[in-house]
Amino acid sequence: MTIATLMPRNIVALVTASLVLLSAAPLRAETPLQSSALVSSSVEAALPLADKIVVRKAERKLFLMSNGAALRTFKIALGLRPEGHKQFEGDFRTPEGSYRLTRRNPNSEYFLSIQVDYPNEQDMRRARAQGLRPGGAIMIHGQPNTPKKSRDYYANVDWTEGCIAVSNSDMVEIWLMTPPDTPIEILP
Repeated sequence: MTIATLMPRNIVALVTASLVLLSAAPLRAETPLQSSALVSSSVEAALPLADKIVVRKAERKLFLMSNGAALRTFKIALGLRPEGHKQFEGDFRTPEGSYRLTRRNPNSEYFLSIQVDYPNEQDMRRARAQGLRPGGAIMIHGQPNTPKKSRDYYANVDWTEGCIAVSNSDMVEIWLMTPPDTPIEILP
């Protein structure tokens, strides 16, 4: 599977240009790209694909994994009430458990977004037992396209309604390095 099949055509040029700009600016990812990956004539050849994502909420880290090894590590922001598993719509918690990446949205209100398939059957049963809705629309996404707070706020505070947020440059890498249906394990 090629990177081009993972993205709409109009975003391929944007992402390719973003990767070129990344070579000139310091990366926010804790595991930097090799310089040879940035000067490659092919974006597809430059970036390996992850076979899994691991999120460690307590550490505020997202790991792109391949064969059990971390390819990249990113700083994340979580829901406003990050401790514990998401129980119901509006609890401002980020879910915990095993899910998969599903729909991609290059035109969301945040810089790129990839949906996590929360809620699963267990999540729905738990919420129904409490007479509540489980919520949904849990995404990995970049920063708001129309920020209402300072850049420092988004970089240092848990601010989402339950999503996993990263910097825009980190979101480009996550978008390019995760094929459809990638498993994601969200740990406490």
